[in-house]
Amino acid sequence: MKRNGSREKEKETKKQRLLEQLGDRWLPYLTSHNTDFHELWRTKYSKFMLKEASEVSEELHQEVQQAFVNLLEHGCFFQDLVRIKGKDVLTPVSRILIGNPGYTYKYLNTRLFAVPWLTEGHEIQYINEEISAACEALNKLNSYFRDEAIVALQKYNNSQAKKLESLPVSDAEQDFPGFMKEEHISEDNRSSCSHGNQCANLESRTSYNVTLINYMDPQQMLYLKQEPYFGMGKMAVSWHHDENLVERSTVAVYNYSCKDPLVPRMKEEDLKGRDPAIWHIGLKIAWDIKTPGLSVPLYPGDCYFMLDDLNMTHQHCVLSGLQSRFSSTHRVAECSTGTLDYIFSQCQVALQNSEHKSDSGTITLKSLEGTVVKQVEKIHNEVEFEWLRQFWFQGNRYRKCSNWWHQPMMKLEDFWKEMEVMTHLVLCEARKVECPMEKRHEIISHILPSLTERKELRKEWIARCEQFYVAFP
Repeated sequence: MKRNGSREKEKETKKQRLLEQLGDRWLPYLTSHNTDFHELWRTKYSKFMLKEASEVSEELHQEVQQAFVNLLEHGCFFQDLVRIKGKDVLTPVSRILIGNPGYTYKYLNTRLFAVPWLTEGHEIQYINEEISAACEALNKLNSYFRDEAIVALQKYNNSQAKKLESLPVSDAEQDFPGFMKEEHISEDNRSSCSHGNQCANLESRTSYNVTLINYMDPQQMLYLKQEPYFGMGKMAVSWHHDENLVERSTVAVYNYSCKDPLVPRMKEEDLKGRDPAIWHIGLKIAWDIKTPGLSVPLYPGDCYFMLDDLNMTHQHCVLSGLQSRFSSTHRVAECSTGTLDYIFSQCQVALQNSEHKSDSGTITLKSLEGTVVKQVEKIHNEVEFEWLRQFWFQGNRYRKCSNWWHQPMMKLEDFWKEMEVMTHLVLCEARKVECPMEKRHEIISHILPSLTERKELRKEWIARCEQFYVAFP
């Protein structure tokens, strides 16, 4: 949490420095009616790829858009209470996470638990057929995006490799630093994914395991922030990098802004910036005040891809239109510590230090060795604050779609209860008169940091729950 706090502080410092440099002027940006729009896109934002609705099959459009409507009608979208700059803030956008069974996605100190889509080897029961069909449609979209992203990356790599061929080595190293690696310039990789390592690399960066689906009706929002650097207008989502993704993985997004004949359209000749009636995605190079920003209009059924390291080197925001809008944002979430399999394996490590007496049913500890105690208590905190409190804080929202998460979370709670007993037993041992002073100090020195952290985090969660009830009276 300290690392997150220092990162937020660093970002805020950069933001304030940038705003001071700007003063009362706006940075320039281009949108589709500007003459140099496509040239700027090609030269500075080439890793942003748009796939227009007409390039996607009508069948897939219908299935995905009906899935959005079904999820909305069944009340499956929820606003999140997230932590920004040390404060709990309610998101203007409502969300639901769908993905691989047992996967989670954490952003802004909030862990979302994926409603599972149908996966071989998993028995999944949905609340009704409409929810089942919605999850199936989004899984189908996920597979489509995976295939399209691989093709897009190959196409991009090939185009960059051709540019390298025409440049001297010294210029190539300066203009294309990331492309001087062997994986980009080998002969086979220029034409196809023929090397096993390169194939695996592309697969790992496009194997989407979750989709975060967003919904917002701007007509229902009393207030939306104004974009602060370029004067692009109202934002549904502020400038950001997507968090907790596999490095250099591609993000794929399906956009669906509902058609509304009553929404006014501005004449192109009257526009001085982007059309405020139309949803746009804003792009800028992170903390750069020299390169103009880009505002790309999004129409119903349009898809876009943020390739390679674009999410790391650039920031993006979502600029509100007047219609209600859904988006399905497919991600390769970094889940090394974010799956049920992971946390269950951690629990097994911790519980190896406990022993159940068959005759009395009581629990005893196998070891009081300092490093063992420290490891158990660290896992104890992880189970409570990264999983149980995160899950139950969000109430019964996941039951709107499926009861899939209920049983594993009850099992996880049983593991936590046993760890609570183990903590009590450690403290009892330390208090015993016959416990040598040196051993007592060793036990306390290893358990105290986790107990102190637990106390502080429980205070934070109590305050967070109180804030939640203020937000939802």
